[in-house]
Amino acid sequence: MKRTIKPGTMMSVAGLAAAALVGAAIPAWSQQYPTKTVRVIVPFAPGGGSDITARQISAKFTEKLGQQFVVDNRGGAAGLIGMELTAKASPDGYTIMIMSGSFTASPAVHRPAFDPINTIVPVGEVGYTPFVLSVHPSLPTKTAKELIALARAKPGELVYASSGVGGLTHLATELMLNMAKLKMIHVPYKSTGAAMADLLYGRAQLIVGSLLPTLPHFKTGKLRPLAVTTTKRWYSLPDVPTLAETLPGYEVELWFGVMAPRGTPQAVLDRLNSALNRSIQDADMKSSLEKQGMVPSGGTPAQFGQRIRKDYDRWVKVVDQAGIKP
Repeated sequence: MKRTIKPGTMMSVAGLAAAALVGAAIPAWSQQYPTKTVRVIVPFAPGGGSDITARQISAKFTEKLGQQFVVDNRGGAAGLIGMELTAKASPDGYTIMIMSGSFTASPAVHRPAFDPINTIVPVGEVGYTPFVLSVHPSLPTKTAKELIALARAKPGELVYASSGVGGLTHLATELMLNMAKLKMIHVPYKSTGAAMADLLYGRAQLIVGSLLPTLPHFKTGKLRPLAVTTTKRWYSLPDVPTLAETLPGYEVELWFGVMAPRGTPQAVLDRLNSALNRSIQDADMKSSLEKQGMVPSGGTPAQFGQRIRKDYDRWVKVVDQAGIKP
């Protein structure tokens, strides 16, 4: 079909032609990404869950996308230093971030000026694992119901440990205390490892902590698991009830995910999301995640974004109700 160009329309036609060229270039550009090394910010020190997950996913991204994905640990300030670096990085796909659900806990407590919830966008979720309500064996409690009864009988006497003020272990415990109407003494530590050490010595009596560091101590009897925080019983602890069986509606999942600065081109986000979903379905990756007590989840950026928003809104409420200060 012939098209007639009317007088005076030459500029608009040229503009349309340029736009068409740009539009045609976008898919080709996304196919080429990445063309150089990608920095993967981890807002915590080496050796933790986020760092381990980031190194696994970075290796898979390198394998599937043909460029090096290099982990850059930027710990400090409950993860906010690394989060701010990510938020302020050039949104070109060459800086991304991998971290845990602390992404929603830290800003709920500290309310930073750079607002990570709205300046960092989701790429995709790697997987999730439960927290476990665990007690020192000196406590005469075998179930969450018995622990709650003991805490009510001794208000303000039981001591719970956390990995730090405003961390996920702190907020997950405060959520439990609020729902059960309990009072306990909170002793924050600088890390999960330090909290676990005092718990094993009996200086603290309980923790709502991540599965991986607690699981070995269940087998030796040095800790007693009372409940998992997922809505269903966990595959590696099939005889341990959920906390929701005692406190209906209680749910906390420790997730890990990939994120990027706001403004990163959608084509890049889509390419990273595709690589992530393919990576976590690889047999070796599935096996590795399973050994960490994690279930691979994947999905779309929108699905991951919904989880982030839901968690953040919940932690803001818990922080306000418990009067937690940075």
